[in-house]
Amino acid sequence: MVRVPFRAAADRVRHRLSQLVRPASRSRTAAPKASRATDRTGATAPGGPKAPRPAVPGDLAAPARSPWLRAPARSPWLRALGMLAVVVLGAWLGLLAVGSIRTPVGPMDTNMTLRPSLTGGSKINVAPLGALELDSHIAPLRLDVDVDRLDPERSQALVDQPERFSGLEDEVTRDVAAGTRELAVRSCVAVISGATALGLVVYRRPRRALAAGGLALTLLAASGVSAYATWNPKSVLEPKFSGLLSSAPSLVGDARSIVTEFDMYQQELARLVTNVTKLYDATSTLPVYQPDPGTIRALHVSDIHLNPAAWHIIASLVEQYEIDVIIDSGDTMDHGSAAENGFLDPIRDLGAPYVWVRGNHDSTVTQDYLEKFRNVRVLDDGKAVNVGGLRIAGTGDASFTPDRTGPGGNKAAAQLEGARLATALRDQERAGTPVDIAVAHDPNTARATDGTVPLVLSGHLHRRINEQLKLGTRLKVEGSTGGGGLRAVQNEKPEKVHASVLYLDRSTRRLQAWDEITLGGLGLTTAEVSRHLPEENLKKDSPGSPSPSPSSASSSPSATRSPGRPTPSP
Repeated sequence: MVRVPFRAAADRVRHRLSQLVRPASRSRTAAPKASRATDRTGATAPGGPKAPRPAVPGDLAAPARSPWLRAPARSPWLRALGMLAVVVLGAWLGLLAVGSIRTPVGPMDTNMTLRPSLTGGSKINVAPLGALELDSHIAPLRLDVDVDRLDPERSQALVDQPERFSGLEDEVTRDVAAGTRELAVRSCVAVISGATALGLVVYRRPRRALAAGGLALTLLAASGVSAYATWNPKSVLEPKFSGLLSSAPSLVGDARSIVTEFDMYQQELARLVTNVTKLYDATSTLPVYQPDPGTIRALHVSDIHLNPAAWHIIASLVEQYEIDVIIDSGDTMDHGSAAENGFLDPIRDLGAPYVWVRGNHDSTVTQDYLEKFRNVRVLDDGKAVNVGGLRIAGTGDASFTPDRTGPGGNKAAAQLEGARLATALRDQERAGTPVDIAVAHDPNTARATDGTVPLVLSGHLHRRINEQLKLGTRLKVEGSTGGGGLRAVQNEKPEKVHASVLYLDRSTRRLQAWDEITLGGLGLTTAEVSRHLPEENLKKDSPGSPSPSPSSASSSPSATRSPGRPTPSP
């Protein structure tokens, strides 16, 4: 007896909810007028259909559920997104499971795989040394090539028959082409199988599963077309080599202990520079830029900011890259006081001439102290010197930040100083002694020299900029070689250490290539070396054209090195 009122109440609540969720449609509730003949009292006329009996509270014969309480149909967009998610996930699982091949490439055994990626490109992994990344294409797929090992028999055959080296390039090309074709077929099978299998699990309908497989194949084909359309064969000229060279951060310490263990830190960081250079030289199997024995190598540093570890880094780079001249674009100090002058003494033992301009943290006291060093050339007011086979001119910064004298970072003052420098450069050219490189601390000063010199170097911003100015001058802004100085310990994330090696032709004194060296900041032990060519060289060079290297690298460990440039010792 109690259930009847309870069921009636439940029916009323259910009916109210159905009206709120989905209002009744006249087309479903009202019969055609021809079939309904009712009088004003609501009674059905003779011959008309029998009116449904209204539900009466407590009536057990009343419908237990409103006909309008049905699940609303899903949006077509939601169904499409669901299908796309199934396809992408299934294709990815298929690639992980069976989407890789093992193939020989010359004397090496490699594993080639396609991986989903937002940026595309190719990555060559040489475990445990590191990886070589190429911006080879733009597509949602990345090509991973893992170099597993050198095959002893094929390697021995090359040693026994040196004449086979002449055909090694063609052999490698054929191996890579064959491996790529096999990988393409294998990837098609993998994405179709993965998407179809996951579609069958999710939808439990063969037609839906087959549609998922077809869509996966379509997406893979579209990715292949995108990769083909954006293929950049010149990416081999500008690879990025990176790797974790030490897996024991405790050897160096974190930012909290770096001050108390600074000697250990700077020794490890200097050793890191040496190691990454040798690994970079040993693992690069691409066509390389072999500098002529007369090629001039300049090391650009900036914004050391009293970091004593910078001298160890610079000395290591001078030795490994056989630097002819070091160019410092300023802010070597923090306050420019006489008490800081002793920090500059290691410059005497760096092993190369040192060209320096004053930054906004360097004082005339600092400048006077450096002018006493035999291997230092201080530039100011457009002064030009011949050093390391180059003619270099520069000027000090217009302001001195620590005591707030001068314009204090005023852009107009920096540009005025740049105009004076540009006038001095024009005077040099009229005198028949054109300048090869100009140096100024502030990029605003450097930009004012556009059209008067091929290359101008600056710093100040603690980040790299490489820009071709409107009148043809190339502006290169270096980051902080001191990792922001000892003040970087206070930052949440340590600032990275930056330096660049510039390769200049001795006859034309024009920039041919440069290496950008980036090291982890205080407490970090990561390193990265990126090779770059000027745009005008990229237009002239083919994919097999040379690209720069710390020393003349080759695909064979016993390859002959460039004369006059000895190989760094292990």
